[in-house]
Amino acid sequence: MTEIDTSVPHSARIWNYWLGGKDHYPVDEEAGDAYTAVFPGIVAIARGSRAFLGRSIRYLVREAGVRQFLDVGTGLPTVDNTHEVAQRYAPESRIVYVDNDPLVLAHARALLTSSPEGATSYEDMSLYEPEEILRAAGKTLDLSRPTALILSGILGHVPDYDLARDLVRRLMAGLPSGSHLCVNDGSRGTDPAYEAAQDGYNETGAVPYFLRPVEQIEGYFEGLEQVAPGVVPVPLWRPDPAPDGAEPRPVGQHGGLARKP
Repeated sequence: MTEIDTSVPHSARIWNYWLGGKDHYPVDEEAGDAYTAVFPGIVAIARGSRAFLGRSIRYLVREAGVRQFLDVGTGLPTVDNTHEVAQRYAPESRIVYVDNDPLVLAHARALLTSSPEGATSYEDMSLYEPEEILRAAGKTLDLSRPTALILSGILGHVPDYDLARDLVRRLMAGLPSGSHLCVNDGSRGTDPAYEAAQDGYNETGAVPYFLRPVEQIEGYFEGLEQVAPGVVPVPLWRPDPAPDGAEPRPVGQHGGLARKP
């Protein structure tokens, strides 16, 4: 296994830090604190992204009847991982996680818990090998049945937008009618402070992450049937009522869900 480099900040560990997790190092805390000093709203974005993932999976299970999930770019285990949400509502759900980060691999055992009726597996693979991902996923999932492809905060790591769209297209090409695509990513053009913080982070030597205009995030869903309300700031996608009755506030992270016809 590739050695974990603790001298350079890492996006998955920083994200874990912002979510209140424990799987990070001082270099990640320093980078995370430097980021929040420029843009404190990143913590709300991280938590909003996670909450969106949970609501979208709940929709997929309870309203769309999906029982299979392919989660590419898994990140570090935290609360309400894909299998935990899916199996909460449908214990027979089957989940394949895919990532190629050594730290995520080291923690993969936390992703491999499952209800007795369902199954989870982890594949150490890169987003850049979509056909290989589909072949590996087929060991756990029946890819002749509708499957939800989850790409949460991962496509921004692909520098070239056309390549990112092609990777999505190739993954969806291996899934049947009735499958769904769930994407959420950082959006450019929503907050100058967010953009300045991200541009500064990209200069630290860590793997860069590129914010994209909302219309480019919408482009990932071309040819698919959007689930209302479409691509919106993640807190506005089918929000749960707040205990205090407050309205959700937009953030610079857009997401959506769409069905393959």
